[in-house]
Amino acid sequence: MNIEFNKNEDQYKQLTFKLQNKLKQVKLGGGEKKIESHHKKGKLTARERIDYLRDEGSEFLEIGAFAGEGMYEEVGGCPSGGVITGIGYVQGRQTVIVANDATVKAGAWFPITAKKNLRAQEVSIENRLPIVYLVDSAGVFLPMQNEIFPDKEHFGRQFRNNARMSAMGIVQIAAIMGSCVAGGAYLPIMSDEAMIVDKTGSIFLAGSYLVKAAIGESVDNETLGGATTHCEISGVTDNKYDSDEECLDAIKNIFDKLGAPEQAGFDRSEPASPAKNAEELYGLYPVDRAKPFDMREIIERLVDDSSFDEYKKDYGMTLLCGYARIDGWAVGIVANQRKMVKTKKGEMQMGGVIYSDSADKAARFIMNCNQRKVPLVFLHDVSGFMVGSRSEHGGIIKDGAKMVNAMANSVVPKFSIVLGNSYGAGNYAMCGKAYDPRLIFAWPTAQIAVMSGASAAKTLLQIKVSALKAKGEEITPEAEEELLKEITNKYNSELSPYYAAARLWVDGIIDPLETRKTISMGIEAANQSPITEKFNVGVIQT
Repeated sequence: MNIEFNKNEDQYKQLTFKLQNKLKQVKLGGGEKKIESHHKKGKLTARERIDYLRDEGSEFLEIGAFAGEGMYEEVGGCPSGGVITGIGYVQGRQTVIVANDATVKAGAWFPITAKKNLRAQEVSIENRLPIVYLVDSAGVFLPMQNEIFPDKEHFGRQFRNNARMSAMGIVQIAAIMGSCVAGGAYLPIMSDEAMIVDKTGSIFLAGSYLVKAAIGESVDNETLGGATTHCEISGVTDNKYDSDEECLDAIKNIFDKLGAPEQAGFDRSEPASPAKNAEELYGLYPVDRAKPFDMREIIERLVDDSSFDEYKKDYGMTLLCGYARIDGWAVGIVANQRKMVKTKKGEMQMGGVIYSDSADKAARFIMNCNQRKVPLVFLHDVSGFMVGSRSEHGGIIKDGAKMVNAMANSVVPKFSIVLGNSYGAGNYAMCGKAYDPRLIFAWPTAQIAVMSGASAAKTLLQIKVSALKAKGEEITPEAEEELLKEITNKYNSELSPYYAAARLWVDGIIDPLETRKTISMGIEAANQSPITEKFNVGVIQT
């Protein structure tokens, strides 16, 4: 391997080391003292509950691990949004698991908590996966109630989803393992089965303090809404258990008797590892996004046997399209080519940019994948669509619209991995979050924004300087340089994949070596949701 490879490898391994350290910190939730306090109450933590519930040695694909990262610092932060979500296996059955982390502000709901819970329900709905709620929450974080309570995508939407999911036949199991108060009480009771842990679990619309204030009644929380009350008097909950472990064992017993899911029928053969060494991804993918590379080399380290059956190889060469297998699953891959390419006409095209011919090719390929019932995988490293008079005169907007139309109307499941750049309309065309990918994950090198940091900073600087001059103010070259630096630093911080993951623009950040597992588990989930819609792109200008 050459010096450039070794340099890339060193830089990328530093990024993955940073990722692992951040994950370790996030997994501590509210911190070691809070965990210890939790254990003294005889309770397992949210992550311990998930580990006990899921099959030993099985994979858990966490969704939203970095939700809330760097947010709400004025109130002490909210690691992982105060709730753990993901896809795991219970008795061999894939299921979505949602577990409130009571070590974080007693499991209170922040705005990002609501967004993350709704994302978990969305994953369950799209893939027809059973869902388990491990409830332990103090309810809405009152100082931010105006950002979480009344709107369409706020707290109440989860109960609407409970009702819709039940009507769809999606199995919902809830275990009340701690507090469950106010409006939050509806979530477990709108599930198919609601179980409760004795002495630690409680559920009521209003706690003892509020009851005293509202109607003057003096009553303790256990009498008001404990396990004995709801299992023997009200009948609100179905069964009570003496410990977290007994309650989780009961959930396992339910899953042991579930009927088999329907299948979408996506093709899967015997899985095979890439023929080329996957660990070479670290050295092949440059951390410096100004450096070109051949995306084929990346694909060949992600797909089975390193076999990539390319579609229209010599046409629209800044987008690679083709068929492959990932962990045995048949997939159609759409990937941005980052190196400069030379067309058959002798023209040079910039890497990472979508041209008219590339967009046209991708639209046709996406249609073919829908025709053949092949899931789509988008590998992002895109600066956007080509600009300039030549592109505009050639109809770049029309060709780009064809690609977006075909992608947006796809009925086969779509999966997005953001490797590097994902800028502007390129993010949309490559199935960004707004276009309903079943899963969207980022590598540590990912950047998601309207445009690159350098371009944005210069644009913002021009606007700022013009505004100052319009007020009659002059700005020295030194001051202008300082202002550019300030703008660049702020914008670059917002380009970070952690910034995107904190806001759930992506489902998480993964080590490149986890890409195959992530896509495979996603397709396995999608295969449990038969395709009922017909593919129709509506009106496309030709």
